[in-house]
Amino acid sequence: MTDFLNELSNILFLDIETASLEENFEALEPRLQEEWLKKEKHIQPKNEPFEPGSLFFEKAGIYAEFGKVICVGVGYFKFQKEENKLVYRTKSFAEVEEYDTLLSFSELLQKKKWVLCAHNGKEFDFPYLSRRILINRIPLPEPLQIAGKKPWEVRHQDTLELWKFGDYKHYTRLELLASVFGIPTSKEGIDGSQVNDTYYNKGDLKNIQLYCIRDVWVTAQIYLAFQGIPPEMEIEVINTDDVG
Repeated sequence: MTDFLNELSNILFLDIETASLEENFEALEPRLQEEWLKKEKHIQPKNEPFEPGSLFFEKAGIYAEFGKVICVGVGYFKFQKEENKLVYRTKSFAEVEEYDTLLSFSELLQKKKWVLCAHNGKEFDFPYLSRRILINRIPLPEPLQIAGKKPWEVRHQDTLELWKFGDYKHYTRLELLASVFGIPTSKEGIDGSQVNDTYYNKGDLKNIQLYCIRDVWVTAQIYLAFQGIPPEMEIEVINTDDVG
C-alpha cells in the first residue's frame, strides 16, 4: 500500500470545461459556418423542424473543431509517510485567451513524467485537449503524444474505463460513481449543461473554475476508492487558486 501511495504523486488528475468557439453562430467565420451546418445535419433532432445554426450555442462546445477550452482543472497527491496522510494539491488554468490557458497547462505537463487520469478522459478530455493545443499552434506535450506508441506505453488512465471492466456499452456518470461510493457531489452551483451560458451570458468564469476543480477532486477520490483506500484516511486538500 505504501508503494502505491508513493506512486500516486505521478498521477495528474484533470478535467476540462469547454464552450462554443464563439458566442453565437453568426460570429463564426464563414468557412466554419459551412462546416458546422454540415455537422448539424447529423446531430439535429429527428423529424423536428429547426433553424440552421440554432444548435451551435448548445452543442458546439463538445466538438474540438467548433469549441474551445475555457478551463483546465488539475490535482495531484503527495504521501506524507511520517504523518500517514495524503496531501492533495489542486489548481485551475483559466485565462481570458484559450492560448494562454493551454500554454500554461502544457508547461505543467512538461515538468515531469505524468500519468494523466480523467473520467471519460480517453474519449473526451485527452483528445479534445490535444486537438485544441495543436489548433493553437502549441507543441503537443509528451504525455499527450500517443501516435506510434504501444498501448502500454500510453500513460493515460480513465476512471470510466476502469469501472467498465471490459463492458464497452456501459457508460457511468461521474456523479453516479460518486453516489455509490459515498463521495460528496461536485454539482454545486452549476453543472456541465450550464457552462456555456455561465461563460457567455453571465461572464462568470470563477464559478466555472470552482465547478471544474470540484470534478477533479471527485475523480481523484473515486480513483482512491478503486484502489481500496479507506475513506477515513486523512487527506489535506490545498487549493492553490485564488477562487476558493
